[in-house]
Amino acid sequence: MARRVSMPAADDLFRPTSPPSTDAPEPEQGPRRVRAVAEQAVEEAEPAPRRPSGRVRHDEKMTVYVTADELLDIEHARLVLRREHGLAVDRGRLVREAVALVLADLEAQGADSALVRRLLDE
Repeated sequence: MARRVSMPAADDLFRPTSPPSTDAPEPEQGPRRVRAVAEQAVEEAEPAPRRPSGRVRHDEKMTVYVTADELLDIEHARLVLRREHGLAVDRGRLVREAVALVLADLEAQGADSALVRRLLDE
């Protein structure tokens, strides 16, 4: 006698990996909706310190191409952190920390930030 195997439904396969935000419920299907915020509200809000996500599961992915020298510099920094500071971090965490530092500097310094200066020098 043939036995029938039940397969999971699409909803079971494509469920969100993190709990939904309590601020605003996301629609179950369709594109994400983004609320526009008035510029005045953004200016009045006190900016929170920018922190990298650290060691958590990341749902978004971005591919960045670097030169061989840049990759060696990242690896060298990773090894220095491990050898001299006892910090065992992977390349992704190192890059997320660096991005958080640069973006915090951009928010705080604006046109005087190191990022703006470097990009203008190119």
